Amino acid sequence: MFDDHPHGLRADWPLLQRHTDVQARRRRLTLRLLGGLGLAGSLPLLGCGGGGDDAGTSITDTTSGGTTTTTTGSCSTIPAETAGPYPGDGTNSNGNGVANALLLSGIVRSDIRSSIGSASGTAAGVPLTITLTLVNTSASCAALAGHAVYLWHCDASGDYSMYSSSVVHQNYLRGVQVSDANGQLRFTTIVPGCYSGRWPHIHFEVFRTLAEATSGSNDVRTSQLALPQAVCQAVYAQSGYSGSAANLAAISLASDNIFSDGVSLQMATVTGSVATGYAATLQVGVAG
Repeated sequence: MFDDHPHGLRADWPLLQRHTDVQARRRRLTLRLLGGLGLAGSLPLLGCGGGGDDAGTSITDTTSGGTTTTTTGSCSTIPAETAGPYPGDGTNSNGNGVANALLLSGIVRSDIRSSIGSASGTAAGVPLTITLTLVNTSASCAALAGHAVYLWHCDASGDYSMYSSSVVHQNYLRGVQVSDANGQLRFTTIVPGCYSGRWPHIHFEVFRTLAEATSGSNDVRTSQLALPQAVCQAVYAQSGYSGSAANLAAISLASDNIFSDGVSLQMATVTGSVATGYAATLQVGVAG
């Protein structure tokens, strides 16, 4: 199944892709159930596929995501999800040509609230600091130092820079960071809005090196981070998040087409308040 977005129609996406996405999620749920019964290892590996995210207008999306989860030792590989139609990583177009924020000078940055290059806008909203801890599921959950993450999300109005008509000339809320010796990296941003058909979320791609990240090639995992309901409800009561409260009330994790098959590895731990800002943390397991 596919997302709705204020700037797109479901009919824009091929029916075959919808079927593929549904089948992939059914396979993932089946594997989880079999694993709990100790039977998964005796069956042949089932294939996994990916689907679209946030159906958009005039977007040629060439990205795809799987939905497998691998457990090794005490940590698990974060589920692979679609990058959606608004990645800005050079894999699709925004109507004006190829959209690639990774080529922008200054894209390697921690504070992603303002646009860079020739753009000068700043995204308004409740402050949010995101700390991701990258661990190696193939090496007893050892910290993954020197890996890079490209992270992006919508603004308080639910619009994506470089794509949505109102902010197509902006590139804010996109950035790249490299993990330190503890496998950690941080972004300073805002709490994203909630648009119709999707639970509040943040996209990211993990790369083994900064060079691969800034070229947008050979990512080892593409996934999405979910935000807790209580935090979002508090934020969406504030001015600037018009429509988000109603959109959140109309969606649930169970009905969201990305998180409905399980969100335990993708739900961030969030502390703070509207007055002081929020801090979100998430462990991201990848096969190093």
